[in-house]
Amino acid sequence: MKNDIADPPPEAKTSEAVLPPLSDAEKSLLIVDDDKPFLTRVARAMETRGFIVSQASSVAEGLAAIAKAPPAFAVIDMRLADGNGLDVISELKARRPDARGIILTGYGNIVTAVTAVKLGAFDYLAKPADADEIFNALMATRHDKAELPENPMSADRVRWEHIQRIYELCGRNVSETARRLNMHRRTLQRILAKRAPR
Repeated sequence: MKNDIADPPPEAKTSEAVLPPLSDAEKSLLIVDDDKPFLTRVARAMETRGFIVSQASSVAEGLAAIAKAPPAFAVIDMRLADGNGLDVISELKARRPDARGIILTGYGNIVTAVTAVKLGAFDYLAKPADADEIFNALMATRHDKAELPENPMSADRVRWEHIQRIYELCGRNVSETARRLNMHRRTLQRILAKRAPR
């Protein structure tokens, strides 16, 4: 289930970040999401920040919009009813290499997020993402992004940290953690008893 973006309170609207001076072609933003209320709210929020917004609710509509006029910016949901948002970002980059596309993805979907960046997404945001986060991601410069660490965590360490996080969120209840992770209770107990992998 997708999370809604709340409209900013009236007093916040005066201090919102806005686009630097750009031509209309450079202000074009395509938002692709099949959750209509979410799509409408994000579109309205981005219009108040100076974008000229077009909306699509499917892969097919997104591809058609890009074929008609490739936008300078795009916010694309990874999961759409008729396919994958990665197809839309790939087409956008093919038609307009300088476009900045942001992929919206579910929590923890790291592999597909990395794939999105390889296919040309400028960045990805985990849901729920609010209007300010989306705007800041669209406006970010490459040097704002973290460099690839010299010694990144191993896959075993990432898995261990994820298990520890769920364990803490479940109030250190082994049975509930095992249920949430779809893991046998004894397997989880063995993992929890070990030291953190490097």
